[in-house]
Amino acid sequence: MPLLDPTPDAGDFAPKAYVGEAVPFTVTAFREGHDLIGVQLRLISPTGDESLHRLTALKNGLDTWRVDVVLLEQGDWTFRFEAFADDFATWQHAADLKIAAGVDTALMREIGAVLVERAAGEKDRPDAERAGLRTVAKRLRDAGLPDDTALRIVRDRSLADEFRLRPLTSLMTVGDEYTLQVERTEAGDAAWYEFFPRSEGAVRLEDGTIRSGTFRTAIGRLDGVAGMGFQVLYLPPIHPIGRINRKGRNNTLDPQPGDPGSPWAIGAAEGGHDTVHPDLGTLEDFRAFVAAANERGIEVALDLALQAAPDHPWVAAHPEWFTTLPDGTIAFAENPPKKYQDIYPINFDNDPAGFRAEALRIVRHWIAQGVRIFRVDNPHTKPLQFWEWLIREVRREDPDIVFLAEAFTRPAPLRGLARAGFQQSYTYFTWRNTKNELVEFLTSLATETADYLRPNLFVNTPDILTEYLQFGGRPAYRIRAALAATAAPTYGVYAGFELYENVARPGSEENIDNEKYEYKLRDWEAAEASGDSLAPYLRRLNAIRAAHPALHQLRNFRAHWSDDDAILVYSKHLDAALSPTGRSDTIIVVANVDPHSVRETMVHLDTRVWGVEPGDAFEVEDLVTGARWSWTDHNFVRLDAFAEPVHILHVKETK
Repeated sequence: MPLLDPTPDAGDFAPKAYVGEAVPFTVTAFREGHDLIGVQLRLISPTGDESLHRLTALKNGLDTWRVDVVLLEQGDWTFRFEAFADDFATWQHAADLKIAAGVDTALMREIGAVLVERAAGEKDRPDAERAGLRTVAKRLRDAGLPDDTALRIVRDRSLADEFRLRPLTSLMTVGDEYTLQVERTEAGDAAWYEFFPRSEGAVRLEDGTIRSGTFRTAIGRLDGVAGMGFQVLYLPPIHPIGRINRKGRNNTLDPQPGDPGSPWAIGAAEGGHDTVHPDLGTLEDFRAFVAAANERGIEVALDLALQAAPDHPWVAAHPEWFTTLPDGTIAFAENPPKKYQDIYPINFDNDPAGFRAEALRIVRHWIAQGVRIFRVDNPHTKPLQFWEWLIREVRREDPDIVFLAEAFTRPAPLRGLARAGFQQSYTYFTWRNTKNELVEFLTSLATETADYLRPNLFVNTPDILTEYLQFGGRPAYRIRAALAATAAPTYGVYAGFELYENVARPGSEENIDNEKYEYKLRDWEAAEASGDSLAPYLRRLNAIRAAHPALHQLRNFRAHWSDDDAILVYSKHLDAALSPTGRSDTIIVVANVDPHSVRETMVHLDTRVWGVEPGDAFEVEDLVTGARWSWTDHNFVRLDAFAEPVHILHVKETK
């Protein structure tokens, strides 16, 4: 049976891939006795094209077979494994041993001749190949053929390659048929950036109040985002913000005049989830913003937060969609010790059909405005069945739609959301900072859950400013950006990260003067001109990603070793046969994850991952600094957290 996870007993949840992903197909296959077998994968594309791919036996003693295939067509693929007696390989193995030992040589030559003649009679082989096989059969039957010449025929690599490409099979066993859902590339491979449109173009007036930015003024920031190399721009909710229980600055309960409130407190007299905040403009302005982003190669992702402010139109029209307490009040949202007095959570049990219809209407409304990606707020607080239904219904008409789960939750619900259909998910990467934590976590993402869970490694969010960033200084920002951009094909940055905004509100893990509750006036160009911006480094990271196909894969993460507990080492390798460039690509990342130190140590590499034998030398180039070195499998490194804490090394191809 296939070892893909989720396996066939996982119910309706099919494994997932994205266009351009190198997918490993593995299966356990064996037979009785000592005769050799072959295994092939039969793939049928969404448009009906059929292809066969020969699997290779892994030398792990577990009868595991594998082949990696890059899938380039979006849609539902079907596949099955086929195992068979490999008659030629069985003869080749026995003939090699016996003829070399002078045992049964004539018999082995005759058995081989019969097999080769059988292959020559197969009409699906090219005529030239069939003629060549008849010649081989004739030579094997030559009574005067010396044993050493017979051995050369047995060991002929080109002959073996012909039979590997078109095996001589018998006793064919055909496995069950399975489905693999292949989604568009952006479902698993993109660099994300987040900003609040109300802050972009906001102006402080003479009386000290701030005039909100708009969709039209926010267009001015798009060139900066595109220039850094980001492909997806995520916007927090853009809807009217409730006035009842509106939060003030720093999450206080006493808003002052001019305080804009939290965008996640959705809904007011002006409208709800299908309306844009009047301060931002109109629906026409939003469509113009989306078009301007698209012209720069950026997709706009919109927040989908299924909750309501107390003055949302839903509250009056559909009180059954909320939870009414014994005292007659509606329960507001809580995540103890956090309280969200400005938000009512949805009760999905009272009128499931009615709310489902409304949620689907909202999503389709924004799809009609040009949105193809949704970042979903707190999906783990809603029923899994709801998401399974909604995503299926949306994708039935619009298979390009991508949903990102903001699933900062326990492993089981996080993985459950991915199985239910979410294309991407936030993860615990934000809180994995030590070498050992990162090795365990990133290896798990690349192996245990890669068939259905695609991580989006956001380095920060409006809600999350980790202690590592609070106290690690500028090196911490550089380290986290480099790891996120290279460890997985999808990562994200919230605006302000490049300005090293690292002061937390006392007693919390979020920025003081948080943008959730106020406007942020930032001068991006002045910060970069003065050298106080990480934007040039982000620009370089995204340029490296664009140039190296190995970084667009998740499953190829391989941890290596170092003698220092703060030096993380990993590689990303892509074989030439799987690369869109036709050339192999190997990246080695060596990171000092202690932002307060200078480290010197030895790193130890399993160079066989990229086809270099242990002890052999190869050339590497640091893609950040341009430095070049000759390396082997054991190398000395010195990483200064205050200068360049991370090597991003490209292994030069050897001729």
